[in-house]
Amino acid sequence: MSESPKKSDNLVSITPAYVEPGERVLDPSKIDLDTLERMPSPTGWRLLILPYRGKGRTEGGVLLPDAVVDRESVATVCGYVLRVGPLAYADKKKFPSGAWCGEKDWIIFGRYAGARFKIDGGEVRVLNDDEVIAVIQDPEDILHY
Repeated sequence: MSESPKKSDNLVSITPAYVEPGERVLDPSKIDLDTLERMPSPTGWRLLILPYRGKGRTEGGVLLPDAVVDRESVATVCGYVLRVGPLAYADKKKFPSGAWCGEKDWIIFGRYAGARFKIDGGEVRVLNDDEVIAVIQDPEDILHY
């Protein structure tokens, strides 16, 4: 008789994407293909975003409490575009110059924009295509406080 897989073996986990607090805190290159494939696919004009989590320690090296880091992650304005829905940026009247962003872009969005939901290791957001405010190169360039 074979042993059934543990429930945790079937969970989608983004934990590996978050690295040590002294480093860049979110490294999307560490998300494996299987995890990405098991994440929700945004429908219609929506985008699946992995919010940036600020560093877990101050410039002086003091570790921040988990409650502070969690509060900051809810209020973050930066994120990484994991997936783009099939109708995102398809409205030529609304987006005459084309898509504002694409998969693998870092973006800025409204502080409390989108629908948030938890997955193992953190949370993801689903935003409407028109909630993207800007595309950026590096989320560390944006002050998070």
